[in-house]
Amino acid sequence: MEDKKDGKTAAILSYIIIIGPLVALSINSENKNSFASFHIRQGLGITIIFISLGLIISNFNNSMILISMWIFISVLSMYGMLTAAKGETKSLPIIGNFLQKIFKNI
Repeated sequence: MEDKKDGKTAAILSYIIIIGPLVALSINSENKNSFASFHIRQGLGITIIFISLGLIISNFNNSMILISMWIFISVLSMYGMLTAAKGETKSLPIIGNFLQKIFKNI
């Protein structure tokens, strides 16, 4: 329980796209917190997906694709923030387990 309480700030921050995972990584760098590390892996994955999809979608001039991407990323980020705020370690739907495997060293 104390582990979750100590890492909650870094866990919630990790879901703020682009800057959040970097800040959370620096907060969690000294005293590794397993709860925060779990959510940092998820948040870092969302940020990388956001940047990758943005680069791909920028080649198309279609606002429906862009809006769909923003909704997808926003829903995943909000879900992650809510689970972090509740003190839960639920993986993100669809991609969560994959992100945990890829970033297992964080």
